[in-house]
Amino acid sequence: MSTKSVIVALDIGTTKVCTLIAQKSDKNLDILGVGSHPSQGLKKGSVVNIEKTVESIRSSIEEAKLMAGIDELDSATVGIAGNHIYCFNSSGVVPVKNKEITQADVDRVVEAAKAVLIPTDREILHVIPQEFKVDNTSGIKNPIGMCGSRLEGKVHIVTGKSPLIHNLIKCVEQAGLQANQIVLQPIASSKSVLTSEEKELGVVLVDIGGGTTDLAVWKDGSLLHSQIIPLGGNHFTNDLAVALKIPHNEAERIKLTHGTVLTTHKNETYLTVQGLSGTKPREVPLSFVAEILGARAEELLKVINEIIVEKNLQNEINGGYVLTGGGALIRHLSEFAEYCLEKPVKMGYPVAFGGMTTAMQHPKFSTVLGLIQESTNLSQARTREQKLEDETDMFDKFSKSIKNVFKEIF
Repeated sequence: MSTKSVIVALDIGTTKVCTLIAQKSDKNLDILGVGSHPSQGLKKGSVVNIEKTVESIRSSIEEAKLMAGIDELDSATVGIAGNHIYCFNSSGVVPVKNKEITQADVDRVVEAAKAVLIPTDREILHVIPQEFKVDNTSGIKNPIGMCGSRLEGKVHIVTGKSPLIHNLIKCVEQAGLQANQIVLQPIASSKSVLTSEEKELGVVLVDIGGGTTDLAVWKDGSLLHSQIIPLGGNHFTNDLAVALKIPHNEAERIKLTHGTVLTTHKNETYLTVQGLSGTKPREVPLSFVAEILGARAEELLKVINEIIVEKNLQNEINGGYVLTGGGALIRHLSEFAEYCLEKPVKMGYPVAFGGMTTAMQHPKFSTVLGLIQESTNLSQARTREQKLEDETDMFDKFSKSIKNVFKEIF
């Protein structure tokens, strides 16, 4: 198997590291192997222990390689989150040189829009065009070929703290891979979960991970806002562990098997929980568990609503909210969110492609499946750039040969 046709995605989360290996053909993408390993060394999406993080990444990669039957891998597209991520919108204006807008004009206006002052300890991860305006005509997605004298572009800029970005890249490299692309995780999750119709209508993707909750607000096919909230599924688990005075593993088990955010005292059910080592099991009412989880869910949803109000996006999200990620699997969370947010809410599952198994169509795989698709886009873009460079080189060589001929004649 040619390693050039193999692409790799790496989702390094607070609770798990997931590696996905796929093979790309002309128009198809086939999943070859997947590896998932508990994550150690990260806190709220940021690396706090390089050695443990490297070991988690390496274990995940080896598991995926074993399933795919591949010995060597070169590089990977890596997802990033963490509360150090800061995103904002910007705009730029340039004059059109030849009256007809070309790719060079679009590149210049994007460069003008990203020419903003950012702190020295930060670097830009993404510059995502939102829309363009040619003279007085706004709402243009692709202005190339249009006539005009003035081009304005609006972009969404994603930045992160340089030391934390480089710590993540260092961990990937020490695990044996090159990080060929860093992608913001909510952008990747949106790629795998949301349809183009939902992005046009206006929707908020809420990806609830272990240490963070990632937001991506879409309207008219453009990313209006993205943000990382330092609250995630681990906070639900920790609340249970503290309130019930039980180990973290037992709290996680109860959350996944019996957890709910809706309280009901009708036909009260009791759960048997195992306390700390040396203590006897005891009975706990399910309504008490629901109160604990419901309180944390209400806090998270309140933060989300405050962000939407602060950014004045209430009227943009006609399609409501889409919940995804492993932390969104608590029972009745979507119904509870619909009540709190007063908008339609549904659970988001990755759209199937490339022979995905039913097990992969799970919210906890939303990010890594989006990363593999983003990796495909990067590969195609590089192929186009290489083809353009080859054509340019060929033209230059042809021009030089013609000049040499004329020099010999004259």
